[in-house]
Parts: sequence; C-alpha cells; structure tokens
Amino acid sequence: MLIHPPIDRMLDKVGCKYALVSLISKRARFLLDHQEEHKTETSARAVSKASTEIYAGDIEARSDDY
Repeated sequence: MLIHPPIDRMLDKVGCKYALVSLISKRARFLLDHQEEHKTETSARAVSKASTEIYAGDIEARSDDY
C-alpha cells in the first residue's frame, strides 16, 4: 500500500485516478527497463520512485499519457 506520497495530493496534480495509475505504471515500467541507469532493483521500488517523482513535480501528466 502506498502511504507516502499521499494519493489525494497526487490526484490534485494529475486530475483523476485513471491518469495517476497510468502515469505511475508507465514511469515505473520505464525505470524497470532502464534499471542499470537508475539503480532500481524491484518493481515495488520502481512504483515508489515513480510516485515520488510525480509528487515532487518532476513528472507531469499530459493528455496523451492516458
């Protein structure tokens, strides 16, 4: 279960739950595909890193992302 970053605050940045899930999964897949560069070991860590990046504003949703 994802506790940090708070899901409700990420929803404010993205707009809807579907877009949030889509964005997190796409970013996590990218991190897993490039694990040598990003030092990500497991899918759970990739999801956490993707969520943290969205919360920090490093990754933003576009309408073509979902």
